[in-house]
Amino acid sequence: MRGTSRAAAVLACSALGLGCLVAAPAASAGSTGTGAARPPGAQGRDCAVAPDAPKRQLRGDWIASVVNIDWPSRPGLSVADQKAELEQWYDEAAARGLNAVVVQVRPTADTFWPSDLEPWSRYLTGTPGGDPGYDPLAFAVEQAHARNLEFHAWFNPYRVSMNTDREALAPDHPARRHPDWLVSYGGKLYYNPGIPAVRRHVEDVILEATTRYDIDAVHFDDYFYPYPAGGVDFPDADTYATYGDGFDTVGDWRRHNTDLLVSELDQQIHAVKPWVKFGVSPFAVWRNAGTDPEGSATTAGAETYDDLYADTRGWVRKGWLDYIAPQVYWNIGFAPADYAKLVPWWAEQVEGTDAQLYIGQATYKVGTSTQSPAWADPEEMTRHLTFNRDFPQVQGDIYFSAKDVRANRLGHMDLVQADHYAHPALIPVTQGVPGRAPRPVGAVAAERTPDGIRLTWDGDDAAYAIYRVSGRSADLCDTADAEHLLGWFRADSEGDQAYLDEAAPSDGVTYYVTALDRAYRESVPRRIEVR
Repeated sequence: MRGTSRAAAVLACSALGLGCLVAAPAASAGSTGTGAARPPGAQGRDCAVAPDAPKRQLRGDWIASVVNIDWPSRPGLSVADQKAELEQWYDEAAARGLNAVVVQVRPTADTFWPSDLEPWSRYLTGTPGGDPGYDPLAFAVEQAHARNLEFHAWFNPYRVSMNTDREALAPDHPARRHPDWLVSYGGKLYYNPGIPAVRRHVEDVILEATTRYDIDAVHFDDYFYPYPAGGVDFPDADTYATYGDGFDTVGDWRRHNTDLLVSELDQQIHAVKPWVKFGVSPFAVWRNAGTDPEGSATTAGAETYDDLYADTRGWVRKGWLDYIAPQVYWNIGFAPADYAKLVPWWAEQVEGTDAQLYIGQATYKVGTSTQSPAWADPEEMTRHLTFNRDFPQVQGDIYFSAKDVRANRLGHMDLVQADHYAHPALIPVTQGVPGRAPRPVGAVAAERTPDGIRLTWDGDDAAYAIYRVSGRSADLCDTADAEHLLGWFRADSEGDQAYLDEAAPSDGVTYYVTALDRAYRESVPRRIEVR
């Protein structure tokens, strides 16, 4: 369920002047739950699918900007160098078989776009509020889409500075105008989540970016209330005294504050653009079973419910998220927090909901971590994805971070790519988006050219998928998995849709062309044979 109800989705759709239906919930588009699939147009037939060629799977990496972890590599680069660096990250993601990027665009209450609400990020120019001379978010979205990568805009809601120097903030920073919003804790500055005006401000900043730019998702990671620092409680006693009436404990009140942020953003994002996803990547332990019998079989030192005041399981069950990507940053067999115990636990939590489950993968630990000998094994990461195959609720993975994907220590990403990303994959269907699968494309034509076979068709859809079957009779079951999928492609903005298959075989070949909408629902295929 998206937002608070399917009725809410209909209202959001109507508010935008769209005539639409609301799709019924489904666990996984095309899945029969039996290791088979029913592709569009197959009229109830169950088709066998290859386990190493899933048709739909999100494959992403995080591109972090805070303290210049990934991009830009350092503040003060020229516009040309900043652009070139990001394009290189995107090219590498596409070459690895990824289909999404999660780019940090608001790292410390400062922005990667010309905001009316907050100053330019210091990580662009080195100067808080310094104009970089272009619009990085517009460029980042455009270039991601040019490579058929989903763009997830990553926001940190409450962090204001990585130190406690208030005077170092940009002169026009909202925290300068509202010093009562600020809290110093653990060597950093934060907005106080318990102040309603703070929550409204954070929501307004995120809605500004959502409205102005063609992003595909709004993304949070694991930072809400900050992680406990040195045994010192977060200093919000005065705020609790002001706003905490009706709550038995400060913990209940803090969780309520975080719940309000998540639930209100869910409604606001989808009222503006129903197809934009809202996802969170939390610390993977909601609660340990020793704390709560419904928690995971873990003994981790932190629990999101009790320490970050983030009821991540509750958000899934209440339908406030389109996806959750728990950071399962431990190896298989790690006793305090075993990957092989946390993934099944999360699979159980999303079962029967519309929330997609992706797994956050600790690429940064491979070949560097002394936490466990497993991280010295180049096979550890590919084993994670093989393990995930037994849980159809898991619909993808996100790797932290881009520089570690690039490093490819021990050749671990080579193994992941060979074992799991040999074929492209469509993005999983976003459930609950008003609308229905698009109509089939029209006027499909094909011709052999000196450069390959050129396909053309009519359509004004968001994107298209192309399948190719060579040297034998084709069947709709050939579109049930990704073995014959050449890829999915965003529509040409001019409306002239075409695809050149440069690797087309010289003998007979059959193509299927399908249309995709913004929720990645797929039309019935159109078929054309070339002899």
